[in-house]
Amino acid sequence: MNYDKRILVFSATYNEIENIKELISGIQKNLPNSSILIIDDNSPDKTQEVIHKLKKNNKNLFLIERENKLGLDTAHKAAFKYAVENNFDYLITMDADLSHDPKELPKFVKNLNSFPFVMGSRYSSGGKCLMKGSRLIMSKFGNKLIKILSGIKSNEFTTSYRGFNVKKLKNFDLNNVKSKGYSFFMGTLFELEKNNIEIKEIPITFNDRKKGVSKIPKIEILRTLKNLFFLTLNKRFFR
Repeated sequence: MNYDKRILVFSATYNEIENIKELISGIQKNLPNSSILIIDDNSPDKTQEVIHKLKKNNKNLFLIERENKLGLDTAHKAAFKYAVENNFDYLITMDADLSHDPKELPKFVKNLNSFPFVMGSRYSSGGKCLMKGSRLIMSKFGNKLIKILSGIKSNEFTTSYRGFNVKKLKNFDLNNVKSKGYSFFMGTLFELEKNNIEIKEIPITFNDRKKGVSKIPKIEILRTLKNLFFLTLNKRFFR
C-alpha cells in the first residue's frame, strides 16, 4: 500500500535487544515508505549497537542516543518535536516490546487522514488485551477509573500506540503535559481534551511481552493515581 504522506513511526527503547530487529522489520513490512525514529536511553544491553548495524542498510532509520535514562515522557516529546521540525505529516508512536502489532499501522494512517489524533484501544469494541492475571485486572480497573473521574469519552488512557496528524496539531504543545513516565499518556489525553481536539479511538490487539523484561515499576500504579487526582482536580476547578 502506498501513501502520499510523510510518515514517521517512533519507539523509545531501553534494553530491547531481543525485540528491536523484529519491531523494525515489522514496521518496514507494513509501512514500507515510512521513516523510523528510535530514541534509546543508553541501553546497557547495547540495543543501540543493533540499530546502528541496521541503519547501514536503511536510509529511513534514525537513532537518537541519550546518555541517561531520561524517561518515556521526554522521549515522546522529543519525537513529536522531531516530526514537526522535519516536516512529517503523521507521527505514529508504539512500544518497542512488540505488544503493539505493526500489522495495525495502516489503520492508523487511514484514520489520520480524517482525524487529528488517533488512539489504539484494547478496551473499545473490537479491541483485545492478551495480558493475563493481575496485570489485566489492574489495567482494566485503572482505565475505567480514569474514564469515570476524568469525564473524557475514551476507553483507553494508558497505551502509547497513537497517531498524530502533525500538520493539524502543529500548534499543540506537548510540553504542557507535565505528567512524567507512563502517566504521560494519560496526561496527553487531558491536554487534548482541554484544547478541544477530537480523539479518535480505534480497536487494537495488545499482546503480552514475550521477550525481555517489563520496564513498568510497581510504584507506577501509585504515581498514576496521584497524577490522576491532580489532573482531575485541575480540570474541574482551575480551567
